[in-house]
Amino acid sequence: MFIVGEGGGTAGEEPQAISLVRDPADLPAPTGARGAQSLRLDLETVELIGRLADGATYSFWTFNGKVPGPFVRVRLGDTVEVHLKNASSSTMLHSVDFHAVTGPGGGAVATQTQPGGETSFTFKALNAGLYVYHCATPMVAHHIANGMYGLILVEPPGGLPAVDREYYVMQGDFYTAEPFGSKGLLTFSTEKLLDEAPEYYLLNGAVGGLTTEYPLKASVGETVRIFFGVGGPNKVSSFHVIGEIFDRVYDQASLTAKPLTDVQTTLVPPGGATMVEFKVQVPGRFLLVDHALSRLERGLLGFLLVDGPEAPDVFHGAATAGSGH
Repeated sequence: MFIVGEGGGTAGEEPQAISLVRDPADLPAPTGARGAQSLRLDLETVELIGRLADGATYSFWTFNGKVPGPFVRVRLGDTVEVHLKNASSSTMLHSVDFHAVTGPGGGAVATQTQPGGETSFTFKALNAGLYVYHCATPMVAHHIANGMYGLILVEPPGGLPAVDREYYVMQGDFYTAEPFGSKGLLTFSTEKLLDEAPEYYLLNGAVGGLTTEYPLKASVGETVRIFFGVGGPNKVSSFHVIGEIFDRVYDQASLTAKPLTDVQTTLVPPGGATMVEFKVQVPGRFLLVDHALSRLERGLLGFLLVDGPEAPDVFHGAATAGSGH
């Protein structure tokens, strides 16, 4: 049973500049009306040098070679057999802790995996919701700060209501010894991690990842759903889409509680998630931001590009220079 997205490396790029950005449209199909099943999930931890920003690379630690890791999609009541391989080229032990798992360490106690090794465990999905997973090998914050996080969706019976577009977006804070904007192969700083002083704030693992590389797209009249999570390891996100209002916010990613409605900005803590939905009513370029807006100057920005006919009854005005939108 296929339950994860299947992103791969970017062909034709030099090894030192490969993109590790997860395409936000890289999601498996909804579970729909099927019953509970037994499934197998294969994850591989891979350490790769990838593009952090224009002219800058970084040694990322990943699940399945992308940041974030694959989007995992199961149904309430599913029994999931997790297999974790650690690439033989790795320099570190790695593991996985699923916040959707009821059991010691969320699976981390069973998956401390040596380079070249494989471990496994089985869990039953007991709670519907959208949950973070991450590496939980000490120093845990170091592993997360290098890109080792993702989301697992446990759909309720009958699945989620249908929408036109679904996207997968995660925010992370990165701690390089070199200042923001430096060129070349950047290195990790333990001191900055412990001081909670990141140089970069990123969506899906790179500056420009959700602008020049994989902008979100929609057409006027469509309903967009964003599965949004914060890997962290340290910083809370004030998630906001400039020029839009969330019709529904599933606060703290609870899918069994009534959603909040007509929300401008929603808080998401490290190790937390939310699901937001909104109908796009006018064309244009809409900005995904953390409304702690100085973080935009450290790389955190995504685009939602909406095409379709103008709606002057909703918005009418001539574009002026200098807005940055």
